[in-house]
This record gives sequence, C-alpha cells and structure tokens, in this order.
Amino acid sequence: MTFLASGAVLVLEIAGLRLIAPYVGITLQTNTAVIGFALAAIAVGAWAGGAVADKRDPRGLLAPLLVAGGALLIAVVPLVRFAGALLTGAAAGNVLLLAAVAVVVPAALLSAVPPMIVTLQLGSLRETGSVVGKLSGIGTLGGIAATFGTGFVLVAVLPTTVILVGTGLVVVATGIGLWLFLRRRSTAAARLPGALLVLTLAGTGMAVVAPDPCEEETTYHCARVVADPEREGGRTLVLDTLRHSYVDLDDPTYLEFEYVQAIASVTDAIAPAGDPLSALHLGGGGVTLPRYLAEVRPGTQSRVLEVDAGVLAVDRDLLDLQTSADLRVDVGDARIGLTQEPAGGRDLVVGDAFGGLSVPWQLATVEALGLVDRALTSDGVYAANLIDNPPLDFVRAELATMGAVFDHVVLLAREPVVEGTDGGNVVAVASREPLPAAAITAVLAERGLDWQVVEGDELAAFVADAPVLTDDLAPVDQLLTLYG
Repeated sequence: MTFLASGAVLVLEIAGLRLIAPYVGITLQTNTAVIGFALAAIAVGAWAGGAVADKRDPRGLLAPLLVAGGALLIAVVPLVRFAGALLTGAAAGNVLLLAAVAVVVPAALLSAVPPMIVTLQLGSLRETGSVVGKLSGIGTLGGIAATFGTGFVLVAVLPTTVILVGTGLVVVATGIGLWLFLRRRSTAAARLPGALLVLTLAGTGMAVVAPDPCEEETTYHCARVVADPEREGGRTLVLDTLRHSYVDLDDPTYLEFEYVQAIASVTDAIAPAGDPLSALHLGGGGVTLPRYLAEVRPGTQSRVLEVDAGVLAVDRDLLDLQTSADLRVDVGDARIGLTQEPAGGRDLVVGDAFGGLSVPWQLATVEALGLVDRALTSDGVYAANLIDNPPLDFVRAELATMGAVFDHVVLLAREPVVEGTDGGNVVAVASREPLPAAAITAVLAERGLDWQVVEGDELAAFVADAPVLTDDLAPVDQLLTLYG
C-alpha cells in the first residue's frame, strides 16, 4: 500500500501538469506550481496521517483513505476541465488555482497512508529506525517506478484522462480489497462509506463527458487544428493555449501571422528572388516557413528540428505535410540537433521553438547561439521569433546575447513595441556580415506590414544594459512578461 499510495501521488503530479497545460500552458511557473503544491500536500498528508494514527487504530482508516484518494484522483479530471474553461491564460492566479485543484486534496489523502502503515508495523520503539527506513524506501521506490513508468511509457501510449482514471480505479480497488480483507480478519475495519463509491462512479462518468480541448494529445502538447471560415484551405494549429501556426493547404505563400511575414521578408531580402537556400529551422509547428521557401525558392533544402513527434503526426495527418529530400523533419531537441549540424553549411537558421510562451532557455544562450553561428555560412543569417511584453526584459536580453555572438544584429518590430508601450511578437536578426536593413524594410512595406527595422545606436539604446544569457544563468521565464 505504501508503494501504491506513493506511486499514485507521482502519477498525479506528472499527469496533473499535462492536465492543466491546455489552459495555462507549460512554463517554469506551471511546473513549479504543480511540484510545489504536490510537495505541500505530501507534507500535510504525512503530518496529519501520523497524528491521527497516534490517536486511532489505523486499520479502520486505511481503506476509506485509499478509496477517497483514488476517487478524488479520478475527480480531478472533470474538475480541472470545467475550471479550466474559466481560468484560461498563463496569469499567475490561473496557474496556481488550477495546479491546486489538480493535486492538493488527493495527494494529501494518499500521503496520509504511509505514516499509518508505519504505526501498524512498529512492534516497539527499538524497531523505529528499521521500520521507518524500510517503508520510506518502499514509498520512494513506488514514486520512482511511477515517475519513470508515467514519463517514459504511459504518456507515450495513453491519454492523460486514461492515466488518471486508471490509476484512481486501481487505488480504489485496492482500498476495497483491503476493506474486505480486514472485515474478514478483524473487527477494526470501519464502515466503508457508500458515498465514496458513488464519488468514484460519478467522477469516472464526468471524466468521460467533461469537455476535452484536445483533438490530439501529443507528448508535449494538447493539439488541435481549426479551420479558417474565411479561407477554404486555411488551418490553424493550436498547441495548448496558443495559436501556434497557420497553414494554407492550397497556397503555401499565404502567411497569416505577421511575425511569419516578417521572417519571410528577411528570407526575401538576403538572396536574389528564386535562388534556393540551405535552411535550418529550430521548431516545426505547422512547418509554415519551410513550405513557403519550397514554393518561392524551388530547390531550397530545409531541415526542421521538432521536439514533439505528435505535432509532426498532426502535420502529416491534418495539415498535409509532405516531407522529401528537400524538406526533412527530424524529431528531437533543437539544441541537440544543433550540435549535429555540419559547420558552415546553412544560409539561414530560423528560431521558432517555444515551450508555452517562452523560447526554451537552452536555445537562448550564448552557447546555443554559438552553435547557430557555427552552422551558418560566413554570410548566413539567423532570424528568431520572440514574444514579450513591456518592459521587454527578455527581448532586450536576447538581443544582448545575440550581440555577444554576432557582429550585426537588427530588430524587426511594430513601433509601439519599440517604444515600450505594447508587446507581442518581434523578430531578431543576426549575422557575421552587415544585414540588408534597407531591403528588409522595403519588403516589409511591400507586404503592408507596419513593422520597422531597428539597428545601430537606436538598437543599442533599446538593449541598454540588458544581461547576456548563458547556460549557467538563463532566467528566461523570469525575464519574460506574459501580459502587457
């Protein structure tokens, strides 16, 4: 029981994060909130369970605790999904509330089980060390098994709903089995409240009918594809809470999002029209820009690094992605993929990888940008999509970091963003050689984009004394302002 109760808490912690991600995204704050509330629940449950076990015979409490913990573990699925519809967005309050709903009560109840079992196992005070140590080790092994089993196996093959409901039903069944066993062997077994069984059945039913925002649940995201009512071929790829990519199935040159148009403007300006490029894309999403390059620059060779195999499957099944020798998609972390890139071969590297609203920190540092620089030709260009809001601390820090690696850096952004009165997407561009700022400005204007190119002294004033990010210190999530 110690093994099972401890393991169930860890299953809840991992799956709970995935359960709330479609509503508040996956950020460092989301991870912190889930882990923090889980630890708090474990502490409160263990303390309370030990205190109660000193006053009452634990044999009358263990079965109801297991059944209640399992039933509530099931119930968090509909609770989070109904609450999530009201708490969508990465604001700190939403994150904290949903994380608390997802883990606190069932984790606390299940964490009360181990100290009660310790009380039953103690024959004398002389055995305290060995009994506590043994059961602590068993509980830890349960947590380890649940952590690896959930992270490496269950998440890959089962939806989050099935993982949580299945785990809850196993815990409930164990509690019922324990209650039947104790009733046959001892009068200490308390009545098992029928309300707990009703809660189990009701929670299971509600988990089935609760609104699920996912069409496809991938390893990292809750994904869905939304048709554009105004364009027959228009499709939007939504990952968790973000409109991540837009693809026109009939016209790869149609670019809906302004930041994609801005990056495309850079690609239009760095080489004569129609000339093929060798491009590396950090982050795949809907693979919008590689499709654009293949259309306007035939013969372009693009390699896309996408961490989520499930997103790639959605691209193929719902967004008509056709890979080839010229358009290759590799599944894996972009930082690892950069280390495998031959030196000096890419005309263009595009950074468009996001974990929630933030660029993964391991792609934002001097060391990562050194790998980007290594992959580029002597006059190659790096263009990165960034998101921030006033006071734009992350954007400034990333520009400072680019400036520590590349000789030439410019910023593409709307005027209110440059003035610090608004936020959203910006595009940072860097190269060893001078960048064609005038040509980029002209292409932006041709596209009707109200974006400007910031360079030289104006850019230096914008960056000011922003820190340079390194692998040793890259507080990307803390620098990022989620809402302006």
